[in-house]
Amino acid sequence: MHAPDHAIAVAQLVRQHGGRALLVGGWVRDALLGHDSPDLDLEVSAIPADKLESLLAEHYRLDRTGRAFGILKLHGENIDISVPRRETKTGSGHRGFLVDAAPDLPFEQAAMRRDFTINAMGFDPLTNELLDPCGGRVDLTDGILRHTSGQFAEDPLRVLRGMQFCARFELTPAPETIDLCRTMDDEDLAPERIWPEWRKLILLGLRPSLGLAFLRRSGWLRGYPELAALVGVPQDPRWHPEGEVWVHVLHCMDEFAAERLGEESEDIVVGLAVLCHDLGKPATTTVEGDAVRSRGHAETGEEASRAFMTRLGVPGRIVDDVVPLVLEHSHPQQLFQAQSSHAAVRRLAQRVGRIDRLARVVRADMLGRPPLQSREVPVADWLLAQAGELGVLSAAPAPLIQGRHLLAAGLEPGPKFKSLLDACYAAQLDGEFGDETGGMFFLRGLLPQKSD
Repeated sequence: MHAPDHAIAVAQLVRQHGGRALLVGGWVRDALLGHDSPDLDLEVSAIPADKLESLLAEHYRLDRTGRAFGILKLHGENIDISVPRRETKTGSGHRGFLVDAAPDLPFEQAAMRRDFTINAMGFDPLTNELLDPCGGRVDLTDGILRHTSGQFAEDPLRVLRGMQFCARFELTPAPETIDLCRTMDDEDLAPERIWPEWRKLILLGLRPSLGLAFLRRSGWLRGYPELAALVGVPQDPRWHPEGEVWVHVLHCMDEFAAERLGEESEDIVVGLAVLCHDLGKPATTTVEGDAVRSRGHAETGEEASRAFMTRLGVPGRIVDDVVPLVLEHSHPQQLFQAQSSHAAVRRLAQRVGRIDRLARVVRADMLGRPPLQSREVPVADWLLAQAGELGVLSAAPAPLIQGRHLLAAGLEPGPKFKSLLDACYAAQLDGEFGDETGGMFFLRGLLPQKSD
């Protein structure tokens, strides 16, 4: 392990004035795993907070953000600097704490206020000494998620942090941590605190299934009834040898994670769509003899998906991108089996907007059904090929006939405009014309013919 140069420079400055600076938290954990960590946290002891701020201000430009929380940020550097704190629970919620700066607090005590042992280590950038009072290094090596102390229960957000840590680092929660989480509830958690943890599960989780399984074992699935309803819902073993819907969704999330693009704006939409794609099954699943059917589950899933994403605090624009993928996730298989026309593919593109995203959802859905004979997904390949040929891979077909064409044809703006434009667009999707000239010819055929 070797600390970044700017962390070493700050630590040297602190030492010259009688203090000690330790790298703490995620950087230490990630460094032990051999990962780069973009953000650094330095905890400075033996120097009062006000004197530390004055000292740093003499050598660096400080940003104002974070000061209200006792955090000093160096302008232009990804490093946060603070002194140890004593926190006393005084009320509900994450603001219900009395926080006192405690620059003389031993690191062993300061570490106990952190959530998990893997995050409670410190590293001296000047001596390369690892401080590990809670046994975090052993837990990290053994793949164990373990809370540091009973103070863990003071902030319920830590359960959701545990969820995303299990997914990101493929951890198994310690039984005593599960037991403690089961005594906690999320009544005081605001959506703006919830969403960042789910976002990390989706964007960073190597195996999101482990995080979701942690949520279930800890009793926290009850806070997400749309997900909880998936547990125990049967599926036809002919199409779903993996078992119930809950198990299927866990496999699908892992398949999605294995094929993430690394583009946040794309992965977050597709990941949420995969997570939500079968939320309509609990309300629609019936057992008819040996057959299990879920007719209309995609359409029924819209309401459940919106409710679930609202609980998560998902931004509205993302919700609006996710819902069409949920609604349409079953249609590509139907089109593929029927070897449907180009018109059907154009209409699908018009409804969903992004065929490329839909194909990724379909891949995760089809691959999330182990045991697999092959990782080929012919329906997704066919859909991408058709959409690529038609030029509708990443956007719905743009209408060739617009209002200006109606004006050019001598029409006055009025109620008929919409019906004429809709008729032209429908004909375009059906392949009756493919360019502006053909569209104008079609439009003229809709208009009353003038008599000589």
